[in-house]
Amino acid sequence: MNPPVTGKNLRSLMPALLNKRYFNYGGQGPLPIPSLQAIQNSWQRIQELGPFTNDVWPYVLAELNSTKKALANTCGVSINRIALTENVTSGCILPLLGLPFKPGQRLLISDSEHPGIVSACIELARRQQLEIDILPVQQLRKGVDEHKDVDILLVNELERKLKPSTKLVVISHLLWNTGQIIPIKNIAEILLAHPSRPYLLVDAAQSFGQIPVATAANNADIYAFTGHKWACGPEGLGGVAISQRVLEEGSPTLIGWRSLKNESIINLEQIDPFHSDGRRFEVATSCIPLLAGLRSSLELLDQEGEETSRLKRIQSLSYSLWSKLKALPEINCILQGPPPAGLVSFTIPHSKSPKRMVRLLGQEGIWIRDLENPICLRACVHVTSECSEVHSLARNIEKVLKRL
Repeated sequence: MNPPVTGKNLRSLMPALLNKRYFNYGGQGPLPIPSLQAIQNSWQRIQELGPFTNDVWPYVLAELNSTKKALANTCGVSINRIALTENVTSGCILPLLGLPFKPGQRLLISDSEHPGIVSACIELARRQQLEIDILPVQQLRKGVDEHKDVDILLVNELERKLKPSTKLVVISHLLWNTGQIIPIKNIAEILLAHPSRPYLLVDAAQSFGQIPVATAANNADIYAFTGHKWACGPEGLGGVAISQRVLEEGSPTLIGWRSLKNESIINLEQIDPFHSDGRRFEVATSCIPLLAGLRSSLELLDQEGEETSRLKRIQSLSYSLWSKLKALPEINCILQGPPPAGLVSFTIPHSKSPKRMVRLLGQEGIWIRDLENPICLRACVHVTSECSEVHSLARNIEKVLKRL
């Protein structure tokens, strides 16, 4: 592969990248200076208008609508299908808890989901008397050139695990532990033909801002994402693309004034006082200035190229890192082939501590993270990463291994 042309312009706008070698985009992305300034300007504008005056509401409404429009464009869905949330977890859980389950129905959850959504499903099953099955996907460890093999293996496992009473499938678009991309459209097609037509909930924490998401978002019933990871927006703001089916069949769960058609008064005889669009799953007062920050970050990413070209640059960097790690005798890369995106997970000998590896690399100004399932280390590269950082990470991992 040719050396990537990285996002040097965007990188120069990120103070967090000026004094360290950063590989934790999957945890939280750095916030660019223009996005921080956009947040500050929005705070100031709201105070100038008055935080609770007739003058401020048109500004607030314009901020909400423009942000939803930007998110809808990224997800390739109509704006009425977008709900604003705080993060991926709330984006998953708020629609999930409102789905119409019956006792005895089953949830099929992949074995690579984040503990936040797994625990929510366990509690949902307890409340609604549901059963939980596990879909094994962690063993899918193919590279970017073997996506057809992944499709076949996944379809086989899905068809084997689906039962007549399965009513929900939970899976991530990009697995947060192994870095494998999951073919969401293929899963949706199988579920569409299933007698009980299970809902499809997709955790998009690692996909939004990194890989093209429109096809997956259009084929999921719940496609929940956040702005603070790969989109490099502020923490505390995310969203969810909701299918028309869920908008019609799902009930709001955590309810507030933003959920209501009329926030000023409730008619006790009104059967359904809630919005019929994505606002059905919104709650109450949230931080409006964050909207300007996220839009700014999305615009800055767009200036680095469209989604496909950005992904190619990310893949070039991840291939370089994967190749260098694979060449180290004590390192085992999780994926057998070049990573399809920016997550590169790897293991070190059992006798050596991943947590200590993270600490020792941190002392050198290099930041990765350790994971528990499977026990491994994870480094993330983005369009703002540089070849020199990749080289430095590989060299320092080799050096630290000798100290463990």
